[in-house]
Amino acid sequence: MNVKRLSAFLLAFCVSLMASVTASRAETLQIVGFGDSLMAGFQLDAAYAFPVRLEAALQERGHDVVIANAGVSGDTSSAGLSRLDWSVPDGTDAVILELGANDMLRGIDPARTEANIEEMITRLKARNIEVLLAGMLASPNMGADYQTRFNGLFERLAEKHDLVFYPFFLDGVAAEAALNLDDGIHPNEDGINVMVERFIPVAEELLQRLKPDA
Repeated sequence: MNVKRLSAFLLAFCVSLMASVTASRAETLQIVGFGDSLMAGFQLDAAYAFPVRLEAALQERGHDVVIANAGVSGDTSSAGLSRLDWSVPDGTDAVILELGANDMLRGIDPARTEANIEEMITRLKARNIEVLLAGMLASPNMGADYQTRFNGLFERLAEKHDLVFYPFFLDGVAAEAALNLDDGIHPNEDGINVMVERFIPVAEELLQRLKPDA
């Protein structure tokens, strides 16, 4: 094989290899877990954060998926909205949207929280990014009126925008001392495992929506 033929062969091989790698990456669903400390994995080793554990659980079930952790401790819905566009990169297929807990703890008007979350949903859908909305429940000490206004906003948004919906992100973990850190608010490693186990069915519903023929 002369030099020209060898060069042509190597070029063709490299192009083929790059196309193969690109196709492989394209098949892998890219998801972003976007939220606050509950998503970020407050005081936990990075390997035990919710997005990491959910990714591992879905991969064990045969799903070709990568879930990036875009959780920031302390974020309110306003803070999340301000960083949404640069925190969710192009090529993202779906976002698990989990915000509102810090709004509730600060007593922010639920109408403001609802408007911020709806704006995030609108921006993501405009980019053809599917959204799984994870809801939150207000603490009883916020009062019955606040609870009603806050708790209902997530379901309203899910119905309005036809989203995959998980009503309470801390389902099975909230108020369970053995599943939380000493602060009684943030899940520990065992708590994350419970959250992931309960979350898998809605995560798979999201993945089903991402299939071309869905």
